[in-house]
Amino acid sequence: MNDTEVLAAFDGALRREAVPDGPGSVVERDGAVVRQVGPEQGWNGVLWSDLGPGDADAAIAAQVRHYGALGRSFEWKLYGHDRPADLDRRLLAAGFVPEPAETVMVAEAARIAAPPVLPDGVALVPVTGAREVALLADVHDLAFGTTHEAVREHLLGQIVAGGVVAVLAMAGAVPVSAARMDLHPGTGFASLWGGGTVPRWRGRGVYRALVAHRAREAVARGYRYLQVDASEESRPILARLGFTALTTTTPYVHP
Repeated sequence: MNDTEVLAAFDGALRREAVPDGPGSVVERDGAVVRQVGPEQGWNGVLWSDLGPGDADAAIAAQVRHYGALGRSFEWKLYGHDRPADLDRRLLAAGFVPEPAETVMVAEAARIAAPPVLPDGVALVPVTGAREVALLADVHDLAFGTTHEAVREHLLGQIVAGGVVAVLAMAGAVPVSAARMDLHPGTGFASLWGGGTVPRWRGRGVYRALVAHRAREAVARGYRYLQVDASEESRPILARLGFTALTTTTPYVHP
């Protein structure tokens, strides 16, 4: 895998030429900025920009005005190779608040795909309807310590539209982990999200099993690459599985 070529393909397909991530969302181009405007419970933010020192501040102010007029908080997804080099400081000066940085990691799906190895008593269940979506959101609440109302509202529409594959790890009738994979038709990329496991089930291979399962699903659907915005906790696991770090991404949130 040529890291430079894959990063360029990622930038082009999933950022510069992005398509909406679900029903009710639109992707708009405002000069050198590509943004998504979604429903209140959906994702709103800047996906791509190609700015210079002379026009960055005006472009940032324009996005603040645009989302402010809609009554939306939004996120500027800043990548480590974005220009200008001081874009992070400009976002801070405009009132954005950074969240923890993540590592953009990519692997060839065929290299990761394998039969998932699960702890005894745990089985994988596809998320296909409202009941499973509610269980997935409950798991994320327990795993990440935050409320995921947006997941409850938005994910079912994505599933119905066929743009996402989601799965639960169940210990009997109890959900212990959950994850999803966003599909990006025509790009060669599928994106892995979630993978949150409740504390008492961590360190037992559930996260790895969910990655392997989604890789198999990606290969079956003809996707070449898996992409992850990896946290500090998941990055070493993904590296051991064969994922390569390409850049970083930091969510800058404007309230």
